Amino acid sequence: MADEPDPDRLRQLEERIAAVQKARQPKRAGRNKYDTSSLAWRMVLELVVGMALGCFIGYGLDVLFGTLPVFLVIFALLGFAAGIRTMMRSAEEVKRDHERSNGEAE
Repeated sequence: MADEPDPDRLRQLEERIAAVQKARQPKRAGRNKYDTSSLAWRMVLELVVGMALGCFIGYGLDVLFGTLPVFLVIFALLGFAAGIRTMMRSAEEVKRDHERSNGEAE
């Protein structure tokens, strides 16, 4: 009966293999301050770009039609709204990623 493996030795071997595999798994890096600051800059840039595009389009239309403040104000407000909407999408994306990573960690 020397062919049968010893159950205690097999259990110890399985425990050692599991410990080595756990040690070799890459650690999940959490968000650090640089990720957070880059996210903040991204959101600010989205807002500023939306405003700038709205202002440029509005000013161009005002120069074209000779109605200086009208289209500038309208498109500046539309650009602001578009920037806010883009920021909200980015925040929702970050929230989904955060929830997904927390779900995998548990």
